[in-house]
Amino acid sequence: MTSLVIAEHDNQSLKPSTLNTIAAAVQIGGDIDVLVAGENCAAAGQAAAQIPGVKRVRVADAAQLGNQIAENIAEQVLAIAEGYSHILAPATAFGKNFAPRVAARLDVAQVSEITAVVSADTFVRPIYAGNAEATVCSGDPVKVITVRTTGFDAVAATGGSATVETVDAVADTGLTSFIGREVAKSDRPELTAASVVIAGGRGIGSEENFKKLLEPLADRLGAAIGASRAAVDAGYAPNDWQVGQTGKIVAPQLYIAIGISGAIQHLAGMKDSKVIVAINKDEESPIFGVADYGLVADLFQVIPELTSALE
Repeated sequence: MTSLVIAEHDNQSLKPSTLNTIAAAVQIGGDIDVLVAGENCAAAGQAAAQIPGVKRVRVADAAQLGNQIAENIAEQVLAIAEGYSHILAPATAFGKNFAPRVAARLDVAQVSEITAVVSADTFVRPIYAGNAEATVCSGDPVKVITVRTTGFDAVAATGGSATVETVDAVADTGLTSFIGREVAKSDRPELTAASVVIAGGRGIGSEENFKKLLEPLADRLGAAIGASRAAVDAGYAPNDWQVGQTGKIVAPQLYIAIGISGAIQHLAGMKDSKVIVAINKDEESPIFGVADYGLVADLFQVIPELTSALE
């Protein structure tokens, strides 16, 4: 039994999601191979080789793989899929892009966003926006799995000594062309990888208040900033800050929810956080039902006080 983990990377270094996905593969058991597909991605391949538990790293290096277009990545996975019992990818935009294509081509049912491994063919995954968990047993000969990264503690990034081999890159499918990429620049940690997240909701009131109230507090704590869907829809925060079922799934060491009522959609994206602090003037807000610490207060008064106390 051998698992193939598809690494998420930027052609130079591995994304943290890869370490969580490998952790799931370790729990499945058997040997673990890692596919690094990209352009000039030898450094990412060497990083993967240092991960404990990885037996072999397979590097596909070509221009048509550089932008990780879903069609090309799926073809690359299929080209080397023979002999693997499990194919795993992180349940990020990267993994969600190509994994269904791989499953469809292999004529198997994908097992999506697993949060626990029961056995080599049985997995736990959330359903109904995280309000229930389903235990799924797959009888398919190849299990195509996406891994919710918040469900597995990341393995160590160093200490291993896997072999690295080069595999032939597939030809460009020609189905999709890469036009460009707009990347938001920030000195703050990436939202899904941050150890502290400060999230604001519709109660913040405006984009100006997001900057005035949350940014200074985030700077004090070295935190990433998130937002509820309501705040994003109202234009208070950009889309890439959204936390929730239709946004990003986070599980930091500390999550501070400010002016967030706690709709099911939002709770699905953050309730696995290690410590949750809620600040809201409405003591009946659902967010207090999942919070470890709750403060019923006017955020416009307590947030400046908290920020000042941290100076």
